[in-house]
Amino acid sequence: MADNSIGTPEQLRDPDYTPPLAKAVPLGIQHVLAMFVSNVTPAIIVAGAAGFGFGSNSPDFPELLYLIQMSMLFAGIATLLQTVGAGPVGARLPIVQGTSFAFLPIMIPLVAGRGVDALAALFGGVIVGGLFHALIGTFIGRIRFALPPLVTGLVVTMIGLALVRVGIQYAAGGVPAIGTPEYGSLLNWSAALVVIGVTLALKFFTRGMLSVSAVLTGLIAGYLYALAVGILTTDAIAGSWNNAAAFALPQPFRYGIEFTIAAILGFCLMAFVSAIETVGDVSGIAKSGAGREATDREITGATYADGIGTAVAGLFGGFPNTSFSQNVGLIAMTGVMSRHVVTIGALFLIVCGLVPKVGGVIRTVPIEVLGGGVIVMFGMVVAAGISMLSDVNWNRRNMVIFAVSLSIGLGLQLEPDAVAHLPDSARVLMVSGLLPAAFLAIVLNLVLPKDLPAETTDEVAGGMSGRETWGKQPGGLPTGTPRH
Repeated sequence: MADNSIGTPEQLRDPDYTPPLAKAVPLGIQHVLAMFVSNVTPAIIVAGAAGFGFGSNSPDFPELLYLIQMSMLFAGIATLLQTVGAGPVGARLPIVQGTSFAFLPIMIPLVAGRGVDALAALFGGVIVGGLFHALIGTFIGRIRFALPPLVTGLVVTMIGLALVRVGIQYAAGGVPAIGTPEYGSLLNWSAALVVIGVTLALKFFTRGMLSVSAVLTGLIAGYLYALAVGILTTDAIAGSWNNAAAFALPQPFRYGIEFTIAAILGFCLMAFVSAIETVGDVSGIAKSGAGREATDREITGATYADGIGTAVAGLFGGFPNTSFSQNVGLIAMTGVMSRHVVTIGALFLIVCGLVPKVGGVIRTVPIEVLGGGVIVMFGMVVAAGISMLSDVNWNRRNMVIFAVSLSIGLGLQLEPDAVAHLPDSARVLMVSGLLPAAFLAIVLNLVLPKDLPAETTDEVAGGMSGRETWGKQPGGLPTGTPRH
């Protein structure tokens, strides 16, 4: 519930209102706490997939710190594009931007086991995909018909399903530890379970700041537990802190630039999904914070900011940015619609992004502890997708679309060798699972007729199983019964 001392109800619903600084600063930092873990986690996952060494003495250590640093810096810059705006760019609403999980199923196959050398092609895809994302802003309103809840819910669910394996691997000891005696040990799992337990306890049994920052607090608890049981040592913390600079500026084209078909197609196709998510977030903020519908200018401006923020980040080694849904919920909870509050949070993120020592501390979080947080976050992605699917009219047509798309997409994730004979670019796109599933769902939804014979459009209701319905003719007669 909103604190009336912050302002009048009319002021709190106004995006241009600035609360007193003593209130605005904590509210801005609260927004950062709500998204901080989710924002830096993709950088750590991509680095792990590429085969980076995580130790402070590893030659890859500076690169890992840099990726974390860029995640914070460009989340802040992209957020400023949304809150402050520049011409047609930006919704000028309290929208928090951050590194998108949605692109991980594309990024992981692109870098898998290839080290730093793989990053040139990845960031080439980020730049082109960001520019394409901005272009979507010019026609976003006209393509929404092709992306109903059946399609968007499937895609979001697939994103979560593609990533849950990562959470389990991290909780068991991390990808580098697979096959070693300590992988999957009770000690490793205990750290992850501490994070999960504390997160759930705070989320459901506390209110206010503790509830909003439950994942972050759970990670801190897991961090302290890892330190107590010896998973993490003070020497490792000191080494990371000492080996990180106090201040550093981003470097353009630090990893070079390379344009590959697989990366460009993957990022451009995922831009559609990210754009639709942003439309939903903008609509949610306008409805919950201001009690009105989002305007076309706000939706277009938000999509422009998404794409331009992503393209600029790619130039310096940052990952794709998108609006963060958890902050939409935070606005609904606080009742404070001020975009200037979020601007304060954006400035805090930028400061953190310019101080590599912050990244050094984040890097010391043990992979098992991070696994606990990732299990919760990725599970929530799946749950969000299922929630979107609850709006679908589950007739036989939609069931078939969902079934075929999910089976092929998830199947290719589980058995990537099934497309081993495809060219490398096509294979990378196919084994993500996400893009084949999304493509099939969109095409089938557009091509298959809406009006089908009665036996294929009966609602799934009244306890009738699929086999009973499929085995009946129009009018409810069993298959093979003569019709008169």
